[in-house]
Amino acid sequence: MADIAISPETLQGVIGNALGAQALRVDLTHGEVTATVSPKHYHMAMKALRDAPGCQFEQLIDLCGVDYSTYGDGRWEGPRFAVVSHLLSVSLNQRVRVRVFCANDDFPVVPSVNDIWSGANWFEREAFDLYGIIFEGHTDLRRILTDYGFIGHPFRKDFPLSGHVEMRYDAERQRVVYEPVSIEPREVTPRVIREDNYGGGLH
Repeated sequence: MADIAISPETLQGVIGNALGAQALRVDLTHGEVTATVSPKHYHMAMKALRDAPGCQFEQLIDLCGVDYSTYGDGRWEGPRFAVVSHLLSVSLNQRVRVRVFCANDDFPVVPSVNDIWSGANWFEREAFDLYGIIFEGHTDLRRILTDYGFIGHPFRKDFPLSGHVEMRYDAERQRVVYEPVSIEPREVTPRVIREDNYGGGLH
């Protein structure tokens, strides 16, 4: 591993040069570099970040889905879904965040990067399971955290807190059964209850 990483400003320039027109933008915020790319160039850009001199991001540290529908108190006007990845170059001691927005809110799709970093396999399955994002080219895209018959994607902002169905063991049928949720949705607001003279006489 390199002892001293280059400055964030220099890394921003290196990544901008490596990606060229493949990058929509390369930002530097709080000392961290974020490259935003389009779905069309996503796979090509990720391969460049792994292979280009000065980049050499050999490891995919994390990949997750994001639902921006309530971002900024619902004032977000861009695409709803995005995939955010964090890459690490062990040899050069540097990191970068990559963000790609899905072009279609109703059917969010981005290319898989599992062929570039095999560690993307379960990360992409998780984003598919929880957000419903399709990773085109993934050879085994199926749910990883929820049950086989689970309905919906629980990390979407419009998914009800109580879910759509509930499960229980039916002794007569001797198996687990699924039924519509019987819990009425309600908003729980914490209340602070104090006596009328709370704190009185204390000086």
